[in-house]
Amino acid sequence: MTATFKALVVDDAPDIRLLAELVLSMAGFTVSAASSGREALQRLAHNDLPDIVLLDVQMPEVDGWETLTRVRADRRTAGLPVVLCTVKGLPEDTLKGWTLGCDGYLGKPFDIGGLVEELQGVLQRSPDQREALRRQKITELARAVR
Repeated sequence: MTATFKALVVDDAPDIRLLAELVLSMAGFTVSAASSGREALQRLAHNDLPDIVLLDVQMPEVDGWETLTRVRADRRTAGLPVVLCTVKGLPEDTLKGWTLGCDGYLGKPFDIGGLVEELQGVLQRSPDQREALRRQKITELARAVR
């Protein structure tokens, strides 16, 4: 990776959050972290935006689904790339993530190299390419769920 990208890691599990922070830092990312959806939304509202967000789904209070919904609804953050990282790997869950507007979907436990590869891949896509991939995933997953 030639450029330094800023990533926000959002996970309520301290060990997973720390692992993701470490792996991404070693890959050249500048990393900040939030332990809840609520904290992530506050950071996004009041700080410089990261280049990408790695977002857990299962969190208390404001879960990842709601966090993603609010990110997409806010004009300031609507185009921010978001990769969901979750144990919720059923086709219905994956379809929900893509339908809500994620740009990547990574299962837990994640492969360390796969984490970096996923975030780098998302960052290399233009907004139009991310939207086209989202539409493609929704179509494929909707067929699988039927």
